[in-house]
Amino acid sequence: MICDMNKQIEALLIERAGYVMRKKPDRVKAVDEALKELGFEQKDAPEVETASIEPQAERAVRKSASKRKG
Repeated sequence: MICDMNKQIEALLIERAGYVMRKKPDRVKAVDEALKELGFEQKDAPEVETASIEPQAERAVRKSASKRKG
């Protein structure tokens, strides 16, 4: 039972770190509340390394087609 709770707390901490990186304070607050319900007191959250890379700018534009030479 305690092992399952530790896994859930660990998963929530990882999720929280992702929301902090993406600057989503509403989601961070929701995860903090869920952690508090599990009895986890957060002093300083450990840095969790994730493999996500944020692009500098998202674009939904195709490159223009090259003209035929003939």
